[in-house]
Amino acid sequence: MNTLQRAARRRLMIGMAPILLILVSLYGLSYGSVSISLQDIWAVFTSESQPMYEKIIMNLRLPRVLIGLLVGACLAGSGALLQGVMKNPLADPGIIGVSAGGGLAAITAMIVFPQYSYMLPAVAFLGSLLTSLLIYVLAWDKGASPLKIILAGVAINALLGAITSGIMVIYSDRVQAVLPWLAGGLNSRSWYHFGFMAPYAIIGLLLTLLTVKASNLLLLGDDSAKLLGQKVEFQRFLIIVLSSFLAGTAVSVGGLIGFVGLVVPHAVRMMVGEDYRFLLPLSIAGGAALVALADTIARSWFDPIELPVGILLASLGAPFFLYLLKKRRIM
Repeated sequence: MNTLQRAARRRLMIGMAPILLILVSLYGLSYGSVSISLQDIWAVFTSESQPMYEKIIMNLRLPRVLIGLLVGACLAGSGALLQGVMKNPLADPGIIGVSAGGGLAAITAMIVFPQYSYMLPAVAFLGSLLTSLLIYVLAWDKGASPLKIILAGVAINALLGAITSGIMVIYSDRVQAVLPWLAGGLNSRSWYHFGFMAPYAIIGLLLTLLTVKASNLLLLGDDSAKLLGQKVEFQRFLIIVLSSFLAGTAVSVGGLIGFVGLVVPHAVRMMVGEDYRFLLPLSIAGGAALVALADTIARSWFDPIELPVGILLASLGAPFFLYLLKKRRIM
């Protein structure tokens, strides 16, 4: 693909991203156990409508769609940042342990200290952040190379998974309440969940815009970035902290949803290249659309059963990742 073709594709995708988000949102508002027409949806927001439709849209579907958009945006943004700063296509909050740290902290709050569940976003972020710091310390040897960070992260991920399982065994009488959360899902999410997640998510996503220049320079390699006056280790650390913040925010409400941060940046990179001016915002938009769409499918296509969105995304994400691997698009 030549430069002109890539530039045209980037412009097209930037223009299509808001349209895609609107279409996905409308689909999420329209479909479920009760189908609602676009005309009736319009009436809910503009004039008097049937009370039943108003309750379904305003109390059930709209907050869930908005939460799905934010969860997907945070996961994809976190994955795109990690892959860039570590120059490794396997860098994903779910694989290197960042999500597992947030998940362990959240499970501990929900099962062991349920009285602190209202602090779930902050607790999940602290868990993700402490995990990131631990990985960084373990990988440090006159600098923290991306490969060492990945290896340390995989080991920490396994350890945190074992600790999580241990807590669930010890408090087996309380596990039932968090099983849907472990599978990754947005069932029963409401305006309450949106309210305590949205400030964290919006702040984190806005801060990603400040990382574009640093992420592009880090792609050149540590030596080249240092020659251009960049503080490589400091910038890498800050970006990892930000990715932890995004992952912890998503985990606090969506549970352990995987593959979004791994697959979406890959798919976007194949279409627009490595430039983070386009890769990062399009990954965020793509992740938001994917989770919101998958959640609508999970709750409407399998009626009367509501499939956790994490299971559906894993079923779709794993084959797609293997396809990329087979086609040598990664590694």
